[in-house]
Amino acid sequence: TMRLNAPTLESLRESLLEETTFDTSFLVLTISSCIIATLGLLMNSSGVIIGAMIIAPLMLPLRGLALANLDTDVVLFKESLITLGLGSIVSILISALIGLLFGLPAESFGSEILARTQPNLADLGVALTAGAISGYAKVRPKISDALAGTAIAVALMPPLCTVGIAFAQKAWLFGGGAFLLFLTNLLGITLACILVFIWGGYYRNPERMRQGLTFFLLMNLLLGIPLLISLMNLVSHARTEGLIRQLLARGTVTFGQKSELVDMKVDWNNIPWSAEPSKIILSVRTTPDRPVVTPYQIGLVEKLLEERLGRQFKIIVHVSQFIEVNSD
Repeated sequence: TMRLNAPTLESLRESLLEETTFDTSFLVLTISSCIIATLGLLMNSSGVIIGAMIIAPLMLPLRGLALANLDTDVVLFKESLITLGLGSIVSILISALIGLLFGLPAESFGSEILARTQPNLADLGVALTAGAISGYAKVRPKISDALAGTAIAVALMPPLCTVGIAFAQKAWLFGGGAFLLFLTNLLGITLACILVFIWGGYYRNPERMRQGLTFFLLMNLLLGIPLLISLMNLVSHARTEGLIRQLLARGTVTFGQKSELVDMKVDWNNIPWSAEPSKIILSVRTTPDRPVVTPYQIGLVEKLLEERLGRQFKIIVHVSQFIEVNSD
């Protein structure tokens, strides 16, 4: 690394202290982005959520937190934590209030909300990369235009709003997953900024620098354990869903010949201590001349899946009939 002179480091510190201050501008941007993000999540609109990501200021205190950890700057550290903490609390409270007013039940959560409730190791990779760009843009102002894209790539506001929406409906597991994504982005961005500042020589005491780096490395490694498990579950679920679809189409008469499988959705039960089986929701269609799927047949298919895959599933079938019409 290239060590910088004291005036250059002090200039960066003053700049970070200014942007991490919890003032009226920060509060207005936080409230505005929170309202937009919450409404976008409830409407399941990715365009609206992206708009909220661009104006959300929550990434700014993380760069101050990174430099404060490198140089044990108590004032900057305290200011960054206060700003980040107050911004997070305000965001969760506002999103929870809007969630209560809308009253959208957890069973009706759209894909934009659900996508933020199951973070995995890939999310940490995105956070680290985007955090590195954010830190680099701070020490190299010429590429500051990249910050808008960075804010969209790894956003803190939508996960926080998801926490509020989920808690408003007492969907604690969804809220916990969204908060884990928030922590993933927070720790990943901060660690990446620390690495960039070290690379640029923005520290005075090497011993303090190593202590700050070690702390955030350990935090990210600890966080990586549940994220790795989540990624493995995601891969395992995708593989299992492919096997289920194959077994239903080729290994059963009920869904392979007597009816046409239109769609399949697996509602996975990811609670380790729960004995409730995961649900397979099937949409099938038949013609009037074909027999309707019976509970007995569904029971046989459930037994087949348990024998082949080694786990229990509860099958729910939505049946629709159609009439085929042609020129004859």
